[in-house]
Amino acid sequence: MAGVDEARPFIPVGFAVLTVSDTRTLDDDRSGDTLATRIGDAGHRLVARAIAPDDRHAIEEQVTTWTRQNDIDVVITTGGTGFTGRDVTPETLEPLFDKRMDGFSAVFHRISHDKIGTSTVQSRATAGLIGTTFVFVLPGSPGACKDAWDGIIKGQFDYRHMPCNFVEIMPRLDEHLKRGASS
Repeated sequence: MAGVDEARPFIPVGFAVLTVSDTRTLDDDRSGDTLATRIGDAGHRLVARAIAPDDRHAIEEQVTTWTRQNDIDVVITTGGTGFTGRDVTPETLEPLFDKRMDGFSAVFHRISHDKIGTSTVQSRATAGLIGTTFVFVLPGSPGACKDAWDGIIKGQFDYRHMPCNFVEIMPRLDEHLKRGASS
């Protein structure tokens, strides 16, 4: 059963938050604010935060830059996961994934369905690993960001979360990259 092992120490990790929007600014970015607050409240470090337009090149450039920074362990994007012509975040980032996290989308949609019913099918939330950096692609609503953080991401980035969590495997994330380089 899932739970928190209080005997284990909490280990803070570095996060970056990218809001994908043609209209939002840092002054009115409620989804980015939601994530930034939750990251800090959980005891983690918000290393970087930015807004990028709904443009493949801008999204890819910012996320790629962050995945190359040693102090950023997790990138969370919010926005651009719907079906309109400007929604290109999944198409931009999924080809960059070294490993996909298919379970994230499944669990996110289960949580979302409990709150908004079948409207959850209008989101193409996804996640994966780029190099050694976890990348989560979330819808642009504050509610979706709360659901993803509270229901999935917070626990998986708490070293005390049992039976397992992402923090405990972080030292081994580059094994597939090292194998690929020596093959």
